[in-house]
Amino acid sequence: MSETTLKARPESPGFNFDKGPAAITAVLFVVVGIAISQAVDLKQAVLYGLGGVLGIALYHASFGFTGGWRRFSVEKRGRALRAQLLMIGVAAAAFIPILALGNPLGGAVAGAIAPVGMSVLIGAFLFGLGMQLGGGCGSGTLFTVGGGSARMLLTLVFFIIGAVIGTAHLPMWLELPSLPPMSLGREFGISGGLVVTFGGLALVALLTIFVEKRAHGGLEVVSSAPRAGIARFIHGPWPLVWTGLLLAGLNIATLLIAGHPWSITFGFGLWGAKIAQVIGIPVETWEFWNWGGPAYALGNSVLQDNTSVMNFGIVIGAAFAAALAGKFAPKVSVPVASLLAAAIGGLLMGYGARLAFGCNIGAFFSGIASGSVHGWLWFALAFAGSWVGIALRPIFGMDGFRK
Repeated sequence: MSETTLKARPESPGFNFDKGPAAITAVLFVVVGIAISQAVDLKQAVLYGLGGVLGIALYHASFGFTGGWRRFSVEKRGRALRAQLLMIGVAAAAFIPILALGNPLGGAVAGAIAPVGMSVLIGAFLFGLGMQLGGGCGSGTLFTVGGGSARMLLTLVFFIIGAVIGTAHLPMWLELPSLPPMSLGREFGISGGLVVTFGGLALVALLTIFVEKRAHGGLEVVSSAPRAGIARFIHGPWPLVWTGLLLAGLNIATLLIAGHPWSITFGFGLWGAKIAQVIGIPVETWEFWNWGGPAYALGNSVLQDNTSVMNFGIVIGAAFAAALAGKFAPKVSVPVASLLAAAIGGLLMGYGARLAFGCNIGAFFSGIASGSVHGWLWFALAFAGSWVGIALRPIFGMDGFRK
């Protein structure tokens, strides 16, 4: 065989994983699942399992919204953003009919549909700004924490603090001018709602294609992955488009099983509120925690909360994926300025998500897929906030816009 042939066909990397962390996370995942099934029921354990698959998929594809939005804003490359739009469109194809016709598996079903008002405008902008400083969105924070990022653990801590503060202030924000919740499925019917949703997603996708071609003369060509087959499945990276389709399917499954779409940040506020009670802060007297759903969640174990168990699954699933990929390596050496940005970003995301009725998952992904007008408003304002956040990143020693 010639030297040229050898260079053209490099040896594919083999299996290389962290055996200790992989075994520990696998056992932990199973033990927690059994505990949830015993403490609550099998359905709750299934939701936890869905969270685990979400964590594996998010980690292996690095399917974060923060990096994709920053790459489009800075480099004018829209591949990741288009994968997100496709994911939302596939979910919407199931969500809007299910929300109109009812759950085929039985039981009540409700979409991620929220009021359209000042709280969404301000909250989404703050979230978008915060995710560029924090270095991750709602889902991105969870799967990177699972992967061993100490910096993102700090982001998560302040994300939780911001979410709790948001629960204290949300009733005040809701007194500002607002329109009632609006659903495209209810306003235009199933067909009309789907046409408007698909049309909006297609327009945004076409805009990213126009911008990318104008900047680079063509769309980005994806290089071949270093591994193929089962090795790629275990080690990654997973293709963005296929991962987006998988995430859409998992969100549809969540809607059918839990009766509501995938969400993340309510769990953060709940964890923070329970910690606040332990240290003597009477959050149970706050108006937000006296509303029906929040009051029930605060009065029961976090294992009773769908969002919380799915979040637990995402973190452990991502940790397992990182161990299998041989990448589980907690990093503790982080510049002080970057840690400050992580804290500020976490606070802004937690507070903003509560004001805006969700994060990139609960408001953007699940919101638009549910036909909620507030999801589109969230997208526009969060993207604007993200742009500002990118511009502020160099203050903290991070990359931002560059010529």
